Amino acid sequence: MRFLTDDEERKAMEYLDLAVEVALRSSCYRSRCGSVIVKDGELIGEGFNSPPGNETLEYCFKDELSDDFRSDRTCCVHAEQRAVIDALRNGNDLEGSRLYFIRIDDNGEKLKAGKPYCTVCSKMALDVGVSEFVLLHEEGICVYDTEEYNEISFGLREWIN
Repeated sequence: MRFLTDDEERKAMEYLDLAVEVALRSSCYRSRCGSVIVKDGELIGEGFNSPPGNETLEYCFKDELSDDFRSDRTCCVHAEQRAVIDALRNGNDLEGSRLYFIRIDDNGEKLKAGKPYCTVCSKMALDVGVSEFVLLHEEGICVYDTEEYNEISFGLREWIN
């Protein structure tokens, strides 16, 4: 992982700002997230978290799942998943692309990310050829190699804060 500086940091912030605009379309009760995928300076996919098949959340069953439920604990398709699906639907090759992820608060303001943890999205991104994940941390904008992001998500590699 590495923190971006100068022009690279400014450009990444532009993409994170775009991800904020996408996140505003989220209908999740608990967390509003957005992702954009960029390849060779071109936006190729975007996504926000919401239930599958529609953009309005009528019911969230997270609190009704038993403690031994062994899968993703949300009823929503993740923003990263939706961005990958969008890119693929449009016939894009994701090999060598960069995925930008942001979570926003109720006022549409960017929230800082913690360590990578979503194995659902890290596996999917790795499998389709996304090269890098970008998150906004307290220390700045951080780029992870997708394999590294996946290993940190699984707890197989140490995350340095």
